[in-house]
Amino acid sequence: MKAQKRLVKRKARRGFRVRNRIRRDAHGRPRLSVFKSNHHIYAQIIDDSEGKTLVSASTVEASIAGAGKVAGNCEIAQTVGKVLGERAKEKGIVDVVFDRGSFRYHGRVAALAEAAREQGLRF
Repeated sequence: MKAQKRLVKRKARRGFRVRNRIRRDAHGRPRLSVFKSNHHIYAQIIDDSEGKTLVSASTVEASIAGAGKVAGNCEIAQTVGKVLGERAKEKGIVDVVFDRGSFRYHGRVAALAEAAREQGLRF
């Protein structure tokens, strides 16, 4: 039980540290926020000055992962990044700040980020 509490505290501390750095370095740019669960990955571009989501994509959408499929792999994360980049390009969004939250930058998070970069997002 104590080990689990330590892990939760470590994850919260990492998320707090990342978000503080993002607030400091944003300079008015929207934030590309990533959340992942064991089965799905979600990404959205948020304008923090207005508190509104500008663009979003996730594996919950049937057009991305397919209905009822488990979408917890890097290939699907790349697809989400690609779709998010295309939707952002349609809205005229180019510069963003990447918010990985409390997740490490590897695996699905890195795959999503690289796919978004390939579509023209700069962060």
